[in-house]
Amino acid sequence: MSAEVRRVAVVGDCPLFRRGLAQVVESTTDLALVLAAGSVEEAEGRLQGGDVVLVDLQLAPADLSAAVFRLAGRGAEVLVLCSPLQHDIVPPMEAGARGCLSRQAGELELLAAIRLVASGCGYVSAALAVRRWAEPQCRVTERERQILELVANGETDHGIAERLGISEHTVHSHLDRLRDKIGSRRRADLTRFAVAHDIVPNA
Repeated sequence: MSAEVRRVAVVGDCPLFRRGLAQVVESTTDLALVLAAGSVEEAEGRLQGGDVVLVDLQLAPADLSAAVFRLAGRGAEVLVLCSPLQHDIVPPMEAGARGCLSRQAGELELLAAIRLVASGCGYVSAALAVRRWAEPQCRVTERERQILELVANGETDHGIAERLGISEHTVHSHLDRLRDKIGSRRRADLTRFAVAHDIVPNA
């Protein structure tokens, strides 16, 4: 049995970038481009529940969140394209976006993000996540800093426990709290977090 072909829509106010996104989607066999529109209003009547909608709209944060909320309310799985230097990913995610993708992402990351969102998962580009982690409201304890430094240096959970004189269970508890703060379970993202906070140097 062939894999399900997922419907993808592109909503973007830059014609060239919109066309580029559409061409990447059309280059695959498991994704089907159903429309490429310049606005939410133009797209709304042609969407079906479960469609993945790539949103690339240069709007004020409140207006972008409103657009996401509108699309998500129609059952769309929304993936917002954001600039790492200009956007805070929290408002669109709170408005119902499944993920935020850096506008600097390549084709492989774009397609991976679409497929993850289509399967019901969330996705945030590392460049966007690191910027969020660097904001002042994200705090780590001294013990968490020690653990992050050891993780970034390649130490295992067992090794961290031995180095700090604590149980491996305690290490796991600290890592779980850090992963909740960061929003990622991957060890590589813990390392990026450590670099963003100057816990370890960016070699």
